[in-house]
Amino acid sequence: MNHIIATLIGFLAGLHTSTWGMYKDAPQEGFTWPKYFRSAITGAVLGLATHQFTGWDLGDPAARFVYWGLIYCLERAATEFWKYFIREEDQAKYFIPMQFGIMGKPMKNARMRISIGVAVAAACVAIFFGLRALERRVGDETPTWLVVITVGAIFGWISAFGGAWKDAPIEGFETFKFFRSPGIAAIWAAILSYSTLSWTVLAIAAEGFTVATIETYKTFFFPSRPRGKWSGKPIHYPQYLELRRRFVPLWVGIWLLVIAHGVWAAL
Repeated sequence: MNHIIATLIGFLAGLHTSTWGMYKDAPQEGFTWPKYFRSAITGAVLGLATHQFTGWDLGDPAARFVYWGLIYCLERAATEFWKYFIREEDQAKYFIPMQFGIMGKPMKNARMRISIGVAVAAACVAIFFGLRALERRVGDETPTWLVVITVGAIFGWISAFGGAWKDAPIEGFETFKFFRSPGIAAIWAAILSYSTLSWTVLAIAAEGFTVATIETYKTFFFPSRPRGKWSGKPIHYPQYLELRRRFVPLWVGIWLLVIAHGVWAAL
């Protein structure tokens, strides 16, 4: 039963990202069902694979709540790695290139780009195992509040530096935007600390919830404002401006289900 729950949680995490992704991109790129379900399928696969590795008991609402954030982060990491370092795509259609580059200019050398991506992924894995080793050594002696503002925010800092590397050469550096991810990650880590004290799980799950929160804010609180990568670009598929609104109840429903599990866990 646990593996079914894990797969379903992963599917819902991916479906959540698919929905806000479609909402922001469909007017410029169009809409196809295979692309829409890409993240949902990736999330389902990661949900099952992660459960095979961890063996979590997902009968507890607190575990399901944390697991959603965990898989959300892993799905975003996998998808963004593919789009940023591996995928070959015409970057001229974007205001901010979505491919790894230097000073806003995409790197055309695919082998070097992928090699850099592998190095970045290896660094993240090293941080993961470093946190595990550090927790075994000093975990019992470290106050929870200190874990929250350091470990809980660590992948938020990685996200902030990555975002600044990609966006700042085009848009300029924004102080609030830079500190937003680690700040929100620390807040989510504080909430999640009531359900898990594992440093690695806390760091990854907090970043998953952070991405979900920030993308929700940027996508649905300012629906008429184009995302940075589409700034100044024409709308090629205006028919999807109305169609995309039909998916909002699904996105809201997933959020409510996740929040309900958080409240359930707290109670």
